[in-house]
Amino acid sequence: MEKLRIFWRRLTHASFKRMHTQITAVHKETKLPRIVIFFDMLWCSVRYGVGYLDYHVFGFAKKPREQRLTYMTMKHSEQLVRKLNDRDYYYVFDDKLTFDERFSAFLGRKFLNLHDASVEDLKNFCAQQTAVFAKVPDKCGGEGIQRITISEDLDYEALYKELEEKGQFLIEEAITQHPEMDRLCPTSINTVRIVTVLDGDEAKFIYALVRMGSGTGCVDNISSGGMYTGVDENGLLSRPAFCDKTGLYYDEHPLTHTVFNGFQIPFFDEAKKMCCRAALVEPHMRYVGWDVAITPDGPVFVEGNNIPCYDMVQNSRHRDEGILPLFREKLGEDIFD
Repeated sequence: MEKLRIFWRRLTHASFKRMHTQITAVHKETKLPRIVIFFDMLWCSVRYGVGYLDYHVFGFAKKPREQRLTYMTMKHSEQLVRKLNDRDYYYVFDDKLTFDERFSAFLGRKFLNLHDASVEDLKNFCAQQTAVFAKVPDKCGGEGIQRITISEDLDYEALYKELEEKGQFLIEEAITQHPEMDRLCPTSINTVRIVTVLDGDEAKFIYALVRMGSGTGCVDNISSGGMYTGVDENGLLSRPAFCDKTGLYYDEHPLTHTVFNGFQIPFFDEAKKMCCRAALVEPHMRYVGWDVAITPDGPVFVEGNNIPCYDMVQNSRHRDEGILPLFREKLGEDIFD
């Protein structure tokens, strides 16, 4: 019943244009007939709860049943979130203002709550800054984020009114990115998504991936045209990056031409330890995806996610099987139905 519910939800929200794009991409990669791919996609949606994008990303066209069963699907992800995270505490991660306040020790930057601030407070906050970021606290996927350049002739009365009208009540100092991370993409803060689970009193590192902008905007979000690749437990990249928007893999960044294979994330061990410490702050939320920026002085948080992604980490060009065995190993139990 659960599989049919997810299938129906996927069907009613499907974009057949995007589905065609994914079928074409799979056809080019596998040489399988498009009609075969189409019907296998439908079968996998019913049998495994896998949508057309996941079908492509997971490499299901060439995988046998035994391997397909190792993949975490939307159903598994929802089960995991329900069992490990208390819905009453979602607001800690859903609201960026609340997150900044609760995890201020890990932010490495100042922030301003415009709900409690005057025009003069905004002006004082922006003093000595070259740029700040304004955010809508309850938006995600890079939506509602604006980079504001600070100049001597900036009209703070008008800015304050504009921020209120847009609902951008969170103002943050800009993050200074580590020069090595700039090599990936200098126009965005390229975040490392680190996922942890809280097993009793012990926080455990599960996996990591890095996201980077395409070079056309100030955010690295995949929904905004960014790309991603896997990061091993030592912070090393060894696989090409994938872009959902183009459906293509890149061995090097299209703007900077930085080669991904062999790239080392700076301060990665420190980033893992920071996330494991932070996981103890709110024990009602045991399964969290932390978005970490790497500065010249070390890792800092950008935000946290109470529903970590399950799809990007299972990209078939980044790993050979799904992550269900990994969660079973780390948690010491099979919590999936």
